[in-house]
Amino acid sequence: MRAAPLPGYALFAAMLAGAGLPIYIHAPKVYVDQYGVGLAALGAVLFGLRLLDVVQDPVLGWLSERLHRWRPAAVAGAVVLLAASMAGLFAVTPPVAPLLWFALTLTGLFTAFSFLTITFYAQGVARAGRMGPGGHVRLAAWRETGALLGVSAAAVAPTLLMGVTDAPFAAFAAGFAVLAAIAAVAMRRDWTLPAAPGHSDWRRVLADPVARRLLLLALVNATPVAVTSTLFLFFVESRLEAPGLEGPLLLLFFLSAAASAPFWGLAARRVGEKPALLAGMGLSILAFGFATLLGAGDTLPFAAICLASGAALGADMTLLPAIFAARMARIAPNAGQAFGLWSFVSKFTLALAAVALLPLLQGAGFQPGEATSPARALVVLSLLYAALPCALKLVAVALLVATPLNRETIG
Repeated sequence: MRAAPLPGYALFAAMLAGAGLPIYIHAPKVYVDQYGVGLAALGAVLFGLRLLDVVQDPVLGWLSERLHRWRPAAVAGAVVLLAASMAGLFAVTPPVAPLLWFALTLTGLFTAFSFLTITFYAQGVARAGRMGPGGHVRLAAWRETGALLGVSAAAVAPTLLMGVTDAPFAAFAAGFAVLAAIAAVAMRRDWTLPAAPGHSDWRRVLADPVARRLLLLALVNATPVAVTSTLFLFFVESRLEAPGLEGPLLLLFFLSAAASAPFWGLAARRVGEKPALLAGMGLSILAFGFATLLGAGDTLPFAAICLASGAALGADMTLLPAIFAARMARIAPNAGQAFGLWSFVSKFTLALAAVALLPLLQGAGFQPGEATSPARALVVLSLLYAALPCALKLVAVALLVATPLNRETIG
């Protein structure tokens, strides 16, 4: 058996991650600061694009399965679309109304991102099946470590580039295009792995009680990350009054997650996926419980919270996808449509956070980048950033406790 090219999975995951979460961190702030677009309008566009995914992601999953014979060419085309959309979003002055350009470029970016994510995770099911017992967790540890390193780099790259170039986001888009090309080449052999027989009809996935519970758990458990990601820059700049430290703190958060991922994989092999994931959720609740108490100047305590909450994110990103993949290997081995549903759930939380939270902040009188936001607005910011994720994580813990995960259900 040919050795599994796990570093290639890590590199491709890093590329995809750079086009995922960081877009929600950077893009709204860029379009607010540079083009004066309102927070509520940006939130509405992001939510509308996620409604498109209600239809798009399952269709892309269906398409991914049926394009298996031409998968290398399909992946190459999607990578080109992803890089071009990133360039349009960050490196091109909007040739039309900024809000419309924001929507158009994100449509291309999200479509390519969805197709690549679905295809990549479905391919991971095929690869892990060739790796023997524990293959899903081992592959997930490599993949999610790569993803977290990619998020780390993409989250701080524009800030670091500000000291090098007058157009940091254009440079970021150019660097992303180079990474995308290298990642596509690194994965070229695995796209031709034989497909599992049949198709993973999404109705079959939703008919499975364990799969339904895992999708619901993924939705609830990802929402706290979506909330904190959407509000992170605003919290550091306005609540902690630490402008300029956003980049280092983001890097600390994501590097902590990346460093923890192999340890969560080891913990899962020793004590089981469910106890390890519960431990990660408990750590997240503890960290954000302390974040509710922070105010101006509390940078060092917040750095400690970034370390703890980052480690908790490592558990979420490593273990939940591995559990879902192992279940799909049992009920829907050709997992394109299954990961179409998974992709939709993961991204919908980010859009839901944007459409719900940004208008609330605006309504409370919050002014991004200004020191004149009323005290009430800063309290609302703290409650949304820290208290709301704690409540949502408690719901996720209850769901996980009630979900049967054992050798009979996930292998």
